[in-house]
Amino acid sequence: MRVAILHTAVSDDATADERDVLVQAEAVGAALTALGHEAPRLPCSLDLASMKRQLRELRPDVVFNLVESLEGAERLWSLVPFLLDSLDIPYTGSPAEALHVTGSKLLAKERLRTAGLPTPAWAVLSRRQPGHADLAPPYIIKAVWEHASFGLGDDAVVPEGDSRPVRERLREWAARWGRPCFAEQYIEGREFNLSLLGGCSGSPQVLPPAEIDFSAFPADKPHLVGYRAKWDADSFEYHHTPRRFDFPDADRPLLDRLVGLARDCWHLFGLRGHVRVDFRIDREGRPWVLEINANPCLSPDAGFAAALERAGIPFEQAIRRILDDAAERGA
Repeated sequence: MRVAILHTAVSDDATADERDVLVQAEAVGAALTALGHEAPRLPCSLDLASMKRQLRELRPDVVFNLVESLEGAERLWSLVPFLLDSLDIPYTGSPAEALHVTGSKLLAKERLRTAGLPTPAWAVLSRRQPGHADLAPPYIIKAVWEHASFGLGDDAVVPEGDSRPVRERLREWAARWGRPCFAEQYIEGREFNLSLLGGCSGSPQVLPPAEIDFSAFPADKPHLVGYRAKWDADSFEYHHTPRRFDFPDADRPLLDRLVGLARDCWHLFGLRGHVRVDFRIDREGRPWVLEINANPCLSPDAGFAAALERAGIPFEQAIRRILDDAAERGA
């Protein structure tokens, strides 16, 4: 098959997190070639008319969608699958609507709450949006649309005892980032990531749960996988947030609960392909869904690849399953 790899166009002055999509495209392209497919690459920008022309000329059987943003705007990433739908071209990963809803942390949290799934309380700047105006510290400030731990540092956590109103804090951070943001109750406790792989007749395979190990952090340092932990190879956080897959028998009930919640999220949002769900566990042992990444990183050193390795699934086999899932959906 001809499988066009669509990825975010990357400028010469791109940051480390923006350049990572090229690493993903290289890894996916090598896997597709090894599987016997043609794998041309197509960088995507906001010039959708040009993209439409190129796709019609290329005539791919399937598109492997690695688009994470368009010209720096992550809230626009669902435009690409919407365009592919209009052209009747099957593509990997979750449908356009699912990408749009999960891309907004607020839309995702509203749907989780409506479905009765646990997600931390939150507050927003606009009184027209659902939220909690009286949200009390500790809480964390997050961007609504951006992922890859955009803006997340220790100072994004507002500690207990802070007396400033939450909306005053949100106005400050919205001005700092130039992007909409919200406050989310900070859950002090363990952090888990669960990766899910499709291609199993509509039912996902939940890969082995991974826990982030914060044991090397000083006592007064917030337990965060922030921007530095992901992208600054010279930072303390980068070298002291390893993931682990080995757990005592006493954790089995908790792990089973996380697997069930991850599957609930898959079905609630209509997800496909490959997905990651992030959790925090509070001091009472209760799990909370933090975020749902419907198009997680496929770089060889990222968490999804680590979960595949732990499950004994070769990377090429996972790419084949993601591709088969897309082809089946488009049949």
